[in-house]
Amino acid sequence: WLMTRACAAMLRASGTGRVVNVASDTALWGAPRLLSYTASKGAVMAMTRSLARELGPDRIGVTCVAPGILTTPSTDYVPEARHRLYAEGRAVPGPQTADEITGTIAFLLSEAALTLTGQVLPVNNGFVFNG
Repeated sequence: WLMTRACAAMLRASGTGRVVNVASDTALWGAPRLLSYTASKGAVMAMTRSLARELGPDRIGVTCVAPGILTTPSTDYVPEARHRLYAEGRAVPGPQTADEITGTIAFLLSEAALTLTGQVLPVNNGFVFNG
């Protein structure tokens, strides 16, 4: 929110722009024992929708990606059972890396993605789907 607020005037002046927020799919499926984290990611999703309406008239698209658990050093603390839940529950099974998220973000930064403004995209190899 702070970065979007700081850049909004420049984005408006440019005549177009993109904002891609990063949340988590935990807010889409209600991960147990992660209430604060899940609620904060749900807030990012709600903020995305509000900003899309605020900035859309200036052709600024605002979207959000909601990755599943990634295989990175920062997720080493996550219990193995949670990693297995994701790996086995994905439509495309196995672990997911941060590199698999960047292509989606690159697309969302393109002119072609303006029509997706306000959308939250689960980028989790099919662990959870939007309804």
